[in-house]
Amino acid sequence: MQMPHDHEHDRHGHVHNHRHSHAPKDFGAIFALATALNVALVAVQLFYGIAAHSVALLTDAIHNFGDALGLLIAWGAHALAKLNPTTRYTYGFRSASILAALINGVILLVATGGIAWEAIERLFAPGEVAGFTVMVVAAIGIAINGLSAWLLMAGQRDLNIRGAFLHMVGDAAVSLGVVVAGGLILLTGWIWLDPVVSLVISAVIVWGTWGLLREAVVHSLDAVPSEIDPVKVAAYLSGLPGVDTIHDLHIWPMSTTETALTCHLVMTRGHPGDGFLNDTLNHLHHKFEIAHPTLQIEIGDAGACKLAPAHVV
Repeated sequence: MQMPHDHEHDRHGHVHNHRHSHAPKDFGAIFALATALNVALVAVQLFYGIAAHSVALLTDAIHNFGDALGLLIAWGAHALAKLNPTTRYTYGFRSASILAALINGVILLVATGGIAWEAIERLFAPGEVAGFTVMVVAAIGIAINGLSAWLLMAGQRDLNIRGAFLHMVGDAAVSLGVVVAGGLILLTGWIWLDPVVSLVISAVIVWGTWGLLREAVVHSLDAVPSEIDPVKVAAYLSGLPGVDTIHDLHIWPMSTTETALTCHLVMTRGHPGDGFLNDTLNHLHHKFEIAHPTLQIEIGDAGACKLAPAHVV
């Protein structure tokens, strides 16, 4: 017997499909190694940045510190996502990966603002820069960041891991810019190149971080993930055999790797059976990468459901 048309889902209309979850494999050891490498790099860059009077090198050190902190946050979120659900946290802690991406983006933008300010001050009052030292230390940064990026490459499907991967790739490119600046300073003696490169580095960081931060904000607001077209999902569900109309369609990210969906299907000709539901859930996964759908079947008048109006949530 169909339950009243509210948020209560009856045993025939409430089916979950967990068989095709895209949770990432265990990256715990990779996060640990990448974090250790970046912490070591930060220590080296800070020491030689101060010794060489290089704001570009100090800029890269502060940025890498932000990335090391970001790796720790991403690592923690990755660990939390593997914990089992509880009676209070019924979805588990998968959404921690969204919070991690959001926090990382904010940290990087704030740190970059401070770096840019220091570079502007140094631009008007440049100091002596040891170009060769800058080149050597930055070259080490290229190697470490390149290795870290390679280790994280396989996890780009996860926004949390992809953010860490892109930071490592960006850092390798930034370190390359520092090497170039050090070489030009050696050749020309133009010490003003050091703060200029620092400003360019800051611009690259903002450019690379903004997209990730925007996506993290969108995820945190439970918006439909950008790779899913809600219009196509609605058209697919509306076109299923026996479906008269649909309403109360919601699609949102449970984490940086999993998407959930709920929807009411009005089928006045009767309940289609579990086979129909299982096929629909499998198709939602394969066609739209929605791994956690919940469907409610309503066999009465659509107007009887208080959630039918589009503006009602």
